[in-house]
Amino acid sequence: MTKQTDTPVSKEEILALQDAIELFRGKWKFCLLHHLSTSESLRFKDLQQKATTISPKVLAKELQDLEDHLLITRTVNPTKPITVSYRLTPHALESQPVLASLLEFGLKHRKKIKDKP
Repeated sequence: MTKQTDTPVSKEEILALQDAIELFRGKWKFCLLHHLSTSESLRFKDLQQKATTISPKVLAKELQDLEDHLLITRTVNPTKPITVSYRLTPHALESQPVLASLLEFGLKHRKKIKDKP
């Protein structure tokens, strides 16, 4: 755990934090990034199956947002029928420690809540 200091937070730091929170806003982005981190690439249908309760419309929007923010690449494959696959960008790989920390915290938190008297 980091030690708190009396150093004021700069406007640039506040804006950077707001940008990061906005980037990963919503319940699906981290989930999709996690699934993509476990495979070299995944097709739209694969992602829909892994994120079982996501609608195709929401999945398409979330993937578009991730692509717009340079976290994933979209590849149209010349198959019959045409398939689209997604993969993480090198920029997205920088988010993996954040994802791992959130996952670790989430698991501990769920256990603490479940074990609450």
